[in-house]
Amino acid sequence: MVLYFLNNFFSDIPGLAIFNYLTVRSVCAILTSLSICLIVGPRFIKFMENKQKKGQPIRIDGPPSHLLSKKGTPTMGGILILLSLIVSTLIWSDLENNFIWIVLYSTLSFGILGFIDDMKKILNSSSDGVLWKIKLIFQILISLSVIYLIINSVPEFINYSISLPFLKSPWAVYNWVFVLFSLCVLVGTSNAVNLTDGLDGLAIIPVMITASSMGLIAYLAGNYIFSHYLYIQFIPGAGELTVICAALFGSGLGFLWFNAPPAMIFMGDTGSLSLGALLASVAISVKHEIVLFIIGGIFVLEAASVIIQVSSYKLTGRRVFMMAPLHHHYEQKGWSEATVVIRFWIVSLILAIIGLATLKVR
Repeated sequence: MVLYFLNNFFSDIPGLAIFNYLTVRSVCAILTSLSICLIVGPRFIKFMENKQKKGQPIRIDGPPSHLLSKKGTPTMGGILILLSLIVSTLIWSDLENNFIWIVLYSTLSFGILGFIDDMKKILNSSSDGVLWKIKLIFQILISLSVIYLIINSVPEFINYSISLPFLKSPWAVYNWVFVLFSLCVLVGTSNAVNLTDGLDGLAIIPVMITASSMGLIAYLAGNYIFSHYLYIQFIPGAGELTVICAALFGSGLGFLWFNAPPAMIFMGDTGSLSLGALLASVAISVKHEIVLFIIGGIFVLEAASVIIQVSSYKLTGRRVFMMAPLHHHYEQKGWSEATVVIRFWIVSLILAIIGLATLKVR
């Protein structure tokens, strides 16, 4: 929006041309989304407390301590994240850029699905939301539409290709292979972030770290000089995704102010499903899906622990972990919640460094 007014009405005013720079607008996006979160947050939380008398329903089969420590805490804080993220993105991004609208569509669609899931849990006073089969069907349908839009927005000669770490050239695959792979990335990442969101502040920091990393990759992929130097596939217009990643970082920082232990509000499925979809959509757009798996390795580990636990129990009747997802396993081993959260943050940062290092080692 700022670019529109700048180029059409204020192009002659000295000094304002600085907002044409992607880096400047990204910094502004961080500050804007952070400010919105901090200003709106207290009233929003108060509103949710009044509407959700009992707070988020706590899993009966979860750690016993959660039934006491987290009882009465409101959920659906993802609305606050999405509000600040979307407003900031609309202000500071180039609204003529297709990638911005595709990622916003993906984020909002998964957010609405998560909102319905959260509402059902609250209304029924149960940790069971929308039936998982129905939720999965809608996730697949939304993802297919997102993938279709991305395929038609990237250069034709790479629209069915996958970039592999340490290799200079993308790997061309059959169109159905790419669609299936991208579908797994979108649905998998969305649900993986959702599974990670089980402790105060646990999910939001890895989301912010991953968003920062993907924003840097988007900036490099959208710049011909940098992409050529690093042997990254050049994707015209992809650099603009840096703004939405920056907005996510700012809104995440603002949300953490209220989500830090002890949390005043949880993000809920509204936040976790939408943020996972945002990260996956950016990764698919810039052709760095596998690097996303490395950078977002915490999400991968959390999802894998659930898959392993369920598969093992059904096949052998035995559990591999004391409790799944993985963060509950360490709680059951005696780690305090703060210890689990901070150590997972550290691992997330290390994985981000490893993932970004693959950009140079090619």
